[in-house]
This record gives sequence, structure tokens and C-alpha cells, in this order.
Amino acid sequence: MSVQAPSAVVMVRPHRFRPNEATLADNGFQADADGLDLTRVAATAFEEVTRAAEALDAAGVTVHLFDDERDDRPDSVFPNNWISTHSGGHVALYPMFTANRRGERRGDIVDHLKAQYRVQDVIDYSGLEYDDVFLEGTGAMVLDHEFRIAYAARSNRADPVALERFCTNFGYEPMVFDASDARDIPIYHTNVMMTVATEFALVGLDAITSPMRRIELAERLAGRGRRAVIELTSRQLDEFCGNAIELEARDGRVLALSRRAFNALTGEQRALIERSARLMPLDVPTIELAGGSVRCMLAGVHLDPRPQRAPEHEALSTVSARTATPAPEAASVREAEPAQMPG
Repeated sequence: MSVQAPSAVVMVRPHRFRPNEATLADNGFQADADGLDLTRVAATAFEEVTRAAEALDAAGVTVHLFDDERDDRPDSVFPNNWISTHSGGHVALYPMFTANRRGERRGDIVDHLKAQYRVQDVIDYSGLEYDDVFLEGTGAMVLDHEFRIAYAARSNRADPVALERFCTNFGYEPMVFDASDARDIPIYHTNVMMTVATEFALVGLDAITSPMRRIELAERLAGRGRRAVIELTSRQLDEFCGNAIELEARDGRVLALSRRAFNALTGEQRALIERSARLMPLDVPTIELAGGSVRCMLAGVHLDPRPQRAPEHEALSTVSARTATPAPEAASVREAEPAQMPG
């Protein structure tokens, strides 16, 4: 099995989804909610998450699906921004840039992972929010788990102080760069412009503003034994081609991405991907109104299961949770130290 491709994911199914008005200013991929029928949008988003979870489950990916009935967490469908899990039993919780996203961190999800998997520690960086230091998980970072590199585009949501802290704690090398979309707006999350898989990478190299950094990043990706570094155009980034995730399914690896992204890939690009992973398009056009796509919806689980508790493949309904619970007990959480701000 690949260390890059998890065989289990956490998903959150929102009952009150809408494009988050508080994130519109710096998310160039997001649609304005003005004029939308928000009741219809919420109902359609609920169905899209349900169908996506069922498709992943049918393919043999373990899906830990949690419901969110609150109306003050419009972006809760994107759990990868506030939690990540790592081999060796490590969990990280992240500081969120937008105030109305901070309530997405849920103790019941952390507790569920502790019950199902071997979790040694939970490192909580959320206290950095008081210092206006933010790092929105595997949205802000694209992690090469095999070669221990954390790729990060500078933005309001990827502070170098927090990134350095994460890399020190978890043993990654940071690689930071500046990137902008076709409208010259800074890329808000690195995972909308690049995907690192086991044998290939998808990346919008032209979005990287420094020509030297662009060359360096391409060389780092290609020099790690990958069969292909697949370049994405700015139009393809707008279609969420960079927002994909490789998963370990029952019959081998799959690349989960949106139908919109799948349709925007060229035949040659699809062929390169399918040399090592089956393409798995999911229909999430309503979710994409919020400026994120399939990768943002899936928080990969890189933890070892507890054999005495983990079933071979649990039905979706048995791993659902409808309401949040308080944060985990302090004894099980190690809080990150206050940030040391540059002079």
C-alpha cells in the first residue's frame, strides 16, 4: 500500500451548506451567494455529499461520515482544513483564518478517530489564532508523505511561522512559493493548484510567480521517481483539476476528483494518470460554489486501525455522527506553543 494514498477518509455532510460570505474576499474560486436559493443549495449539497460518500464506500474506501446540522458553519463540508492525521498515530488540529470557520473543529470526530485508530497524540495549533497566525491544514499544505515535503503557497491561510512549526513537529521539509490564479489573485489554498500522488503529480506550474521557484518545484516532484509531472493550465485550475486526492480502494489506487475537473483534463493527461490510478469522478457542482472541490471534502486517515474494534468495512450509517461534542480532554491534547513572531 502507498503511504501517499489513504484507504479511509473523514467526510462531513452539511445540512445548511452555503458559499461562505466571510471567505469570498480572498477565495478566487468561490461564487458569490447573491441571488442563490440557499434552501435549494443546502439540500442539493447534502445529496452531493451523500452520493460521493456512497461512491467511495462502494469502491472500498472506508468513509467516516459525520452530519452537521448547525447553520453557522457554512464550510464544514471541508474538514481537511482543520484536521490532518499522520502515520505513527499523530493528529494535528489547525488555526483557521476566518472566524466563522473555527467552530468546524469537532471533538466528536477526534474522539471517533481515537476509538477506531491508534492515536498517540493530538497536536493542537488552534491557539495560534490569537496571534493571527493561520495554517489551514492540507488545504494550505500539499504533503508528500513519502518524501516528507510540505508544499505551500503563501497566503492569508498559510503563515510561514505555523508552517515551520508543523514541519518541525511532523518531520517535513517546507517548500514555500508565491502563486496567483489567472486573475492575478493569490492562490488561497495550495491544494487547488497541485496534487501529489504516488507515481504522478498534478500541478499548475504557471501559477507560480517566480520562474526559478517554478523550475525548482518541478524538479523536486520529478526527481522523486514519479512517472509523470502533469502540468495544468490556468483554465484547468479554475475547473478544480488540481483539487484531487489519491486513495487506496478495494481494487487498487483511485484518483478522486470532481466531474467538472475530470471533464477538463485532456485525453493524454487522463492516460498518464490511469497508468497508476483509476480516475473516479464525483458530481459535486454545488459544493464547488464554495471555492473547493473533492480534495477539500476529504480528510485522509493515515492512522493504523485498532484491530479489536475496526470492522472490515463499516456501513456509512454506523459511522455517522449528527452533533458535535466538546473538545477532547486536555490530557489527550498537546497544545502547540505560542508563535514566536519574526522581529
